[in-house]
Amino acid sequence: MTTTHQVRRSEVWPLLLCAWLLALIATLSVLFVGEIMGQVPCVLCWFQRAFIFPLVLVLGVACYQSDAGVWRYAMPLAVMGWFIALYHNLLYFGLIPESIKPCGAGPSCSGADMTILSGVPLPLLSLGVFSILIVLFAFIRRRFTV
Repeated sequence: MTTTHQVRRSEVWPLLLCAWLLALIATLSVLFVGEIMGQVPCVLCWFQRAFIFPLVLVLGVACYQSDAGVWRYAMPLAVMGWFIALYHNLLYFGLIPESIKPCGAGPSCSGADMTILSGVPLPLLSLGVFSILIVLFAFIRRRFTV
């Protein structure tokens, strides 16, 4: 007979694995774009990286431990990354005036070489990744924590 705690641990693991894989793929992708393709990220891209990179480690440990409580540590990182990505997208799509030059220190995020999957801009992918992570953490919090 299994206890509720064991059942919950086995139920939360697939969600944690999805979140970890998403953060890992995002991290490896930006490292590929920066280190292999030689694209220097803009200032706002650097800030988004600062919030996705630690999630790989935090979520990796959470997967190993099947720790549903990881949302307490991971959610603030994802939310901060989401806000930066949102701001970046608002600038990218011209919905807010550009008061700072986020792409002044590197290539412009609006260039054709900063898109993937037939024209999807990297800032939009970043916003999508952080959004999915936030939804996963909210689901873990609601479903699996006491």
